[in-house]
Amino acid sequence: MKNREYLEKYLSDDKLDEGIELLNKGISPQYIVGNVDFYGNIINVDKRVLIPRFETELLVEKTIYYINNLFSKKVSILDIGTGSGCIAITLKKEIDCDVVASDISLDAIDVARENAINNMVDILFINSDIFSDIDDKFDVIISNPPYISYDEEIDDMVKNNEPSIALYANDDGIYFYDKILSQCFKYLNDKFFIAFEIGYTQGDRIVKLVYKYLGDDINVRVEKDYSNRDRFVFIWN
Repeated sequence: MKNREYLEKYLSDDKLDEGIELLNKGISPQYIVGNVDFYGNIINVDKRVLIPRFETELLVEKTIYYINNLFSKKVSILDIGTGSGCIAITLKKEIDCDVVASDISLDAIDVARENAINNMVDILFINSDIFSDIDDKFDVIISNPPYISYDEEIDDMVKNNEPSIALYANDDGIYFYDKILSQCFKYLNDKFFIAFEIGYTQGDRIVKLVYKYLGDDINVRVEKDYSNRDRFVFIWN
């Protein structure tokens, strides 16, 4: 949907002119509206958090499928880099689970906590740099971490509006996958599932990291998004 059409759909008539003025100044339409519909849930967004995408809805949909097929009990989930809280909130609503959601950004935690309250779900939010303040073990780890390389060209509206801490990563965008995979065994139960959203060129490199840190006998699958591009990595034992 084009940006002006987006505003026309979601803003009332008395706010449309102001919204278009902000749009002409380069403000993202989702931030102007102030929320997005994510998997049927209203998620508030502003410049403190990344705008949830359709690809992340598909990540959640696929994760629900895997969890329902791999586990026959209530599962414990860690959402690393929760941002707006959209993943954690949706999983909490859709399956029988306990959810811990972490982020290095206190601003993001504030937004996510507000969204959890608005969506009437009970989630534990922790300010943490990956696993730095995580103590428990989990059945599931899910993450849509920053994965854009610093030298990659991205849309100006994304670059100029959304928090860089939620967009960019070192090591050609692979940094957070390496950190999570190299440390995750200490935070996973014996039977586990890991779900990642990834950049579409990163699948092969992340699979190599999976085998490097978790062993050759692990189950790993790269799956595609709506544009038929590699977008997800799923790992389980």
